[in-house]
Amino acid sequence: MNLLQHLHQQELQHLTRRHFLRDCSTGIGGMWLASQGLAGASGKVSINHDPSNPLAALAPSFAPKAKRVIYLHMVGAPSQLELFDYKPTLAKYDGKECPQEYLEGQRFAFIQGVPKMLGPQFEFKQHGQSGAWISDRLPELTKHADKLCFIKTMQTDQFNHGPAQLVVHTGHQNLGYPSMGSWVSWGLGTDNQNLPGFMVLISGGRLPRVGASLWGSGFLPSVYQGVQCRSTGDPVLNAANPPGITRDVRRAALDSLGRLNARTHEDFGDPETITRIAQYEMAYRMQVSVPEVMSIKDEPQHIHDMYGTQPGKESFANNCLLARRLAENGVRFIQLFDWGWDSHGASESEAINKGFVRKCDSIDKPISALLTDLEQRGMLDDTLVVWGGEFGRTSMQENRGGGDANKFVGRDHNPNAFTLWMAGAGVKPGISYGETDEMGYQVVDKPVHVRDLHATMLHLFGFDAKRLSFPFQGLDQKLIGVKPAKVVNDILT
Repeated sequence: MNLLQHLHQQELQHLTRRHFLRDCSTGIGGMWLASQGLAGASGKVSINHDPSNPLAALAPSFAPKAKRVIYLHMVGAPSQLELFDYKPTLAKYDGKECPQEYLEGQRFAFIQGVPKMLGPQFEFKQHGQSGAWISDRLPELTKHADKLCFIKTMQTDQFNHGPAQLVVHTGHQNLGYPSMGSWVSWGLGTDNQNLPGFMVLISGGRLPRVGASLWGSGFLPSVYQGVQCRSTGDPVLNAANPPGITRDVRRAALDSLGRLNARTHEDFGDPETITRIAQYEMAYRMQVSVPEVMSIKDEPQHIHDMYGTQPGKESFANNCLLARRLAENGVRFIQLFDWGWDSHGASESEAINKGFVRKCDSIDKPISALLTDLEQRGMLDDTLVVWGGEFGRTSMQENRGGGDANKFVGRDHNPNAFTLWMAGAGVKPGISYGETDEMGYQVVDKPVHVRDLHATMLHLFGFDAKRLSFPFQGLDQKLIGVKPAKVVNDILT
C-alpha cells in the first residue's frame, strides 16, 4: 500500500454518519429545507482563504457596521452594583439577613449559610440626556454617558473565573475552542498585511486564570490566534533579530527556508505548508511594523496627558492608547485584559472600598480618553468598543466559611446578572437595556446570555452566527455552540 492509499484509508476510517448526512449528494437536511423553500438557510458561510495569504481581507456575508473591535475585559468581574446598576432598595436592606429566596437553589463560590445584604458602597447620579445611572467611581466616563449602551441583564452559565472567562471569549467553558477574535480573524482577515488580525494587551500584573486559551485559535488554523504584546522589551517575543544577525541575513535564511517548504508542498500537497511560508513572511514584516506601531513615545504630549500614559511601563492607560494605534493601523480585533477586579473582601486588595477603588481610578481616565480619541478621529462610527467582566457580584456580602462577613467589604460571584456596555459601530447610544430585580441579583426583564452577545457582535461584523462554522470532530462548530442564541436587535441602530 503506497502513502496516498494509506492516507485515503485513514480518512475513510474517520468518516461518521454525520459526514454522510451532511455530504451526500444533496444532503438529507438540504432536501427537507428545499421542500420548504428554505434551501438558502441550510448553507454555512463559505470562507475561502488563499493558503499563501491566509490573513487577506475577506468580505463578510452582509454589510457590516463594525470594521474592528476593542474589547476591554476587567479580569475578576467588577461589581455592577458599585458602578452601573443602581439599586436604592438594596441600601435599605444593608446589614440585614439575606432572604431565603435569594439562596435556595443557588450555587456560590464562597458564600455559606445566611449572609448579610450589602447596600451600594458609592454614590450614584444620573448623567447626560439619557439619564444613565453611573457611580462616582467613574467621573470621567460619565462625560460619555450618551455614547454608551448599557446591557444590565447579562447572564452566563459559569460561576468560577476560569470557565466563565472561557465562555465570554470562546463561547465554551472547556479548553480547546477558538476565541471570538480568532473567529473574526478567520472570517474577515486583516486590513494590514504587516500586522496580525488579532492582538492582545495585558495589564494588572498577571495573566487571566486560563491564560492564552482566551485568545487561542482552538481548532482553527494557528495563524488566527491572538498575538500577545508586551509592555517592556520587544513588543512581541522574538521580534528582534539575535545579536549578529542582520536583516539581510534573516532575509536570505527565510528565502532558503521558503524554497525547502515549497519543495515539501510539491511532494505532499499539504496546504498548511504554504500557510507556514506565509507566517514566516508575516513575522519578517512584523519586525519592522510592530516596533513602529507599538511605540507610543512619539505621541504628542496632549495625548499622553489625556490618557495618563507612562511610556515604557505596563499600564492599562498605555494599552488603551496602543489599542487606538492598532485600530488605526488595520488590526481587526484588539483585546485588553486588566487583572485585579475580584472583589471578595478577603484582603485589602480585594476590598470594594480599597482595591476596587484603585482599579476604578486606573481605568476611568484611559477609557474616557479612548472614546474621545476614537470619536475625534472619526473612528468610533466603525469601531465597536466593549467593556465588561466574566460575571457579576452578589447583592449580599461574602461570608467565606459561613460565619461573619469577610474582614473587608466584598461580594461573591453572581452569574445571574451583570452589566456590560458597548459603544460605537452600529450600537444605539445612550440607552440602558434590560432590568434586574430591586436587589440587583436576578434578571426580571430582557435577559441577554453571553451567546446572545456573541451573536450580536458577529452580526455587527456582517455574519450570521448560526451559519459561521468550522468542521471539527464531525460537527460544524460555532462560536455560539448548539444552544439558542439571538441577535439583540433592540440595541442596534
